[in-house]
Amino acid sequence: MKSYNITIDDTIFQTSGSIASDMDGDKVMMSIESGKYYNLGKVGGRIWELATSPVTVSQIVETLVVEYDIERELCEQQVISFVAALFKENLIQLEEEVSV
Repeated sequence: MKSYNITIDDTIFQTSGSIASDMDGDKVMMSIESGKYYNLGKVGGRIWELATSPVTVSQIVETLVVEYDIERELCEQQVISFVAALFKENLIQLEEEVSV
């Protein structure tokens, strides 16, 4: 299992090999690689949608604060925790920063 401290400045994106679908307003997903099913819920499903292409954790927080009228600090904590769980399950990747 992978381990990494996700930060607000990290850029993430979905890994390939997952199938997601809407079910009664929640986003459900299956990892083809592991064969595991996940219920991401409504907000988790929105995070999943936002990670279709590379996006910073900060951009996700900004979007959710507006869409769900949640306090920014609480949103940051919950998004970082959720993204870390996705990362540990190999459902998202971190975009590596290129050093010059």
